[in-house]
Amino acid sequence: MSKSLSKKSLPEKSSPKEVAAAASLDAAALPEEQAEFAEAVLAGLSAPRKAIPSRFLYDARGSELFEEITGLEEYYPTRTEIGLLERYAGEMAEAAGPAKTLVEFGSGSSRKTRLLIDALDGLETYVPLDIEESCLAQAKAALEADYVSLEILPQVADFTKPVKLPEAASGARLGFFSGSTIGNLDQREARRFLTNAGRSLGPGAGFLIGADLRKRPETLIRAYNDSRGVTAEFNLNLLARINRELGGDFDVSAFRHEAIYDGRFGRVEMHLISLEDQTVTLLGQRLRFREGETIHTENSHKYSLPEFRLLATDSGWRHEALWVDDDALFSLHLLRLPG
Repeated sequence: MSKSLSKKSLPEKSSPKEVAAAASLDAAALPEEQAEFAEAVLAGLSAPRKAIPSRFLYDARGSELFEEITGLEEYYPTRTEIGLLERYAGEMAEAAGPAKTLVEFGSGSSRKTRLLIDALDGLETYVPLDIEESCLAQAKAALEADYVSLEILPQVADFTKPVKLPEAASGARLGFFSGSTIGNLDQREARRFLTNAGRSLGPGAGFLIGADLRKRPETLIRAYNDSRGVTAEFNLNLLARINRELGGDFDVSAFRHEAIYDGRFGRVEMHLISLEDQTVTLLGQRLRFREGETIHTENSHKYSLPEFRLLATDSGWRHEALWVDDDALFSLHLLRLPG
């Protein structure tokens, strides 16, 4: 830990508000890209129910692990969505109408996007948005090699917040939000995201968005607790990232991954469970964990079709079209912003 991050520890009985304030002071000494991470981690781990926002799972290593997860036998969402795009991309493009600019929220490797790009006649500009710069750089290089006439304008951005698109992203716009990422947001966050996305895309824009569907809990648990342990490594990497970037001293082996299904909220939850009573030092703070205490790291909400339509219309969008696989595992929705 560098001297710039060291300071006197707060009293052990400091309130979450006091620790959050101290986190802001510590974060000011960090590089800009790590400041928000530091604040969120310290505030989340000082709360009565410890939690860290799921977006911080996706550093470079986390993004690599998630790409590996998408190819696992138990993880049905990616291959099911790819199957829908392979089967219906032309139909989706026709329903969406002419699009000059494609804006992808949380683009990752842009692997599925190729199927949509191929189907969109007249597409001129592609704007991938992601928080992980290395993923954007790799995707841009790969796409430029295959789509020489397509202008690719990657932006490092937290897509859960309002995003100002580049001026070159003009003409008719189509948004794309693939995977089941909207399920990581609670109802309030999802409505806010859809509202912000509408402001970024503009009146009359279309939005093709994926949503995982409700199904048997056993199927869901297998998808988030795979037999090879890749999802466990992905979850535990969050603690390793805290050690790498914030100078923490987590013993990663003293925590285990767990995925549970909470039927009250229709969601899978991912947790990191402390295997013993322990104390972790981070940015000058001493954080205590009881044996069995958890860090809540991710939610993945599952929707019924009526629930998702209601979410869209409540957020100012018109629901225009729907595609679902034969086993009713996953859905793709075409929304339209009035105007």
